[in-house]
Amino acid sequence: MRSNFTMPDNLKHLIDKLNDTRQLTKDEWIRLITGRTSDLAEYLFSLAREERHRHYGHDVYIRGLIEFTNYCRNDCLYCGIRKSNSHARRYRLSEEDILSCCKAGYELGFRTFVLQGGEDAYYTDEKIVCLIRRIKERYPDCAITLSIGEKTFDSYQKFFDAGADRYLLRHETYNAEHYSRLHPPSLTAAHRQECLWNLKEIGYQAGTGFMVGSPYQTPEHLAEDMLFIKKLNPQMVGIGPFISHHDTPFADQESGTLELTLFMLGLLRLMLPKVLLPATTALGTIHPRGRELGILAGANVVMPNLSPTDVRKDYLLYDNKICTGDEAAECRKCLEERMESIGYHVVTARGDSLNIESIQNIAQ
Repeated sequence: MRSNFTMPDNLKHLIDKLNDTRQLTKDEWIRLITGRTSDLAEYLFSLAREERHRHYGHDVYIRGLIEFTNYCRNDCLYCGIRKSNSHARRYRLSEEDILSCCKAGYELGFRTFVLQGGEDAYYTDEKIVCLIRRIKERYPDCAITLSIGEKTFDSYQKFFDAGADRYLLRHETYNAEHYSRLHPPSLTAAHRQECLWNLKEIGYQAGTGFMVGSPYQTPEHLAEDMLFIKKLNPQMVGIGPFISHHDTPFADQESGTLELTLFMLGLLRLMLPKVLLPATTALGTIHPRGRELGILAGANVVMPNLSPTDVRKDYLLYDNKICTGDEAAECRKCLEERMESIGYHVVTARGDSLNIESIQNIAQ
């Protein structure tokens, strides 16, 4: 079957080198990214699916996403809930609201809850710790993933000790200069990366990721992202296309492409075969079958929204976000049907990462 693919032998060699667990150099990453063709992409996806099936079969893990606050102290230039956006309608969910979301999700079969929000000082360490403990008391068989930004080592440790299992913190871009063009001076790439190493040291299943097609991004930046992720060896990697928001300085910037995002997903699956890799909502936003195509490129996670429907339209990091009006049951049923249509099936499981060697090595 693979003999039907036609592509430059030197680029095919780089794909094969990745599949053979050997690391690419920065120059090789750049050549591969800039030289991609549709044939090369199909060849890559065929290998990525093989790796995905070897470790995870045809299972698709679902995560119940609870977007519990859209207040944020930061002013990232690409983000719709940035501090300076005076048009954003702000909200905070109460602890009881969040627990109600968990109850509904648990009854629908969700066994991972993702608590995501802006960097909101209202939710002190004590509030987060209390929330984690209450969720764990009610649903001890569930995993808790936090995605609440940059914190101190001590804060991360408190959350972990309270029962948090995973932490998502996308590094967005490894390159310091590029990072500075996307963020205010108060935020640095170095500190973001330090937070990720801290999460690994504590023992979290850690997740990182980057935007594809963000303003000023070059193939060199993407190459540096891949080298950083290889070194970090996380348990999860979340990538998605950049999509502009009308109330940000990047309102007129072009979105990232489906084609490049899928290509990077396939490369990530080959580079880290056991990683958890979401087909993101942003993919579904830029293409009607974006999430299905993400799964076929090597992804194995989808994240339906458990947030109350009356606040979903207010958690807009980018324009035209899908599923903002659907009930949780509708989101799950829709995704089940979509996954079945391409030969995959949603499973009720915690869905822990199999890429646990790095956690064990740090623990030792």
